[in-house]
Amino acid sequence: MKVTYFQQVPYRHLADDFEQRFESVITTPYHEVTEPQHVAAAFREAMDELMHAARAGFDGLAVTEHGQSSYDMAPNPDIIESALAYATEVENIDTAIYPVGRSLGKSREPLRAAEELAMIDCLSNGRLVSGFPVGLAYDANLNNGVPPAQTRQRFDENLELVLKAWTHRGGAFPWNGKFGQYPGVNIWPRPLQQAPHPPVWITGIGNPRTMQMTLEREFGFNYFGWFGLKVTGRRIFDRFWEIADRLGKDANPYRLGFMQTICVADTDAKAEARYAKHAEYFFRKGIGSIPMERLALPGGIDIRGVEAIMRDPGDFGIYGKMRTASFAELVDAGSVICGSPDTVAEQLLAYAREYRIGNLHAMLQFGSMPHELAKDNIDLFASAVMPRLQQLWTDERYQHHWWPERLGGTPLADSARLTGALA
Repeated sequence: MKVTYFQQVPYRHLADDFEQRFESVITTPYHEVTEPQHVAAAFREAMDELMHAARAGFDGLAVTEHGQSSYDMAPNPDIIESALAYATEVENIDTAIYPVGRSLGKSREPLRAAEELAMIDCLSNGRLVSGFPVGLAYDANLNNGVPPAQTRQRFDENLELVLKAWTHRGGAFPWNGKFGQYPGVNIWPRPLQQAPHPPVWITGIGNPRTMQMTLEREFGFNYFGWFGLKVTGRRIFDRFWEIADRLGKDANPYRLGFMQTICVADTDAKAEARYAKHAEYFFRKGIGSIPMERLALPGGIDIRGVEAIMRDPGDFGIYGKMRTASFAELVDAGSVICGSPDTVAEQLLAYAREYRIGNLHAMLQFGSMPHELAKDNIDLFASAVMPRLQQLWTDERYQHHWWPERLGGTPLADSARLTGALA
């Protein structure tokens, strides 16, 4: 199993009564709730935590993108990842540089995304793993003014343009899309990884169409566990592997990535005492404070996604309860895995085996968690949990086709990645 350190840049100092006074973290008046020194410190501490994880031996450093949000103030992960690419290269740390997402569904400058990511691959000397989420509705549609019905269309077109810009040989080529027209595309630099391009991962919430596309195109698929692994895991992962079987794809666990919020201490009781209030802060004042109607706007989900939701609304797990959820409820749902190293490792290994998960994104700083406590969490997880996880799947001899060759991946030079139609 590949284990990445998963980082957001949260504002950690929202008032205790925040969720009673304000609608959500995505509509809160900035100057009413922030102090500049705390914002500046959040970015410095996030960079320090990422480098701390790199030195601790994580396989990758994953950073997300969210616009106009206090639970993650990083609007462009490429800025952070470019600094990490340089710093880890200087220190000879072989860790994947993994921007989990440039949201191509909202992008009006897809070539800039292609150029930024190619630059990161060059800075890191071939260690880029590239993520492309479709984009959350509140960000793509409300913040950026993209009509909901266009979000997926933009994603499809922009992804094709990025891949072609990375891989096209010869002179400049014209691009005449619905949303972007370019008389001559000839980006500099190109990625160092040319087999045929850096690994590509798509993050989704369980839409069958997205799963099918990632499998047909031989991309990796990421799912985030905030909705509660115990509640959503069976339906989401079974759906993925059923589609894979229908398409004739092998059950290679490295196709699948999963993000989990994790906290570790010497004992289960100590872990709860140290982390409970920070987990409640994250889910109540952060991701759980966003109204559902701002996450899924009419027209933003294709018919297969709507059908899946109508058949099984449980895809959203405990989302509707997050705003008031206690720590015990978060743990019971699987939104948080918390405890001693043995407790955490046993749960993660059991879930990974059950659902055939080959890549784990470990979220070890969240909510209001102070910087030093985050470093303690990173250290104990890296020393006492991660080595046990990294041994998983080694005896099944699957090749990891979704990881940089420099870091032990086996490129899959499959033309379907380049020419397969997006379903």
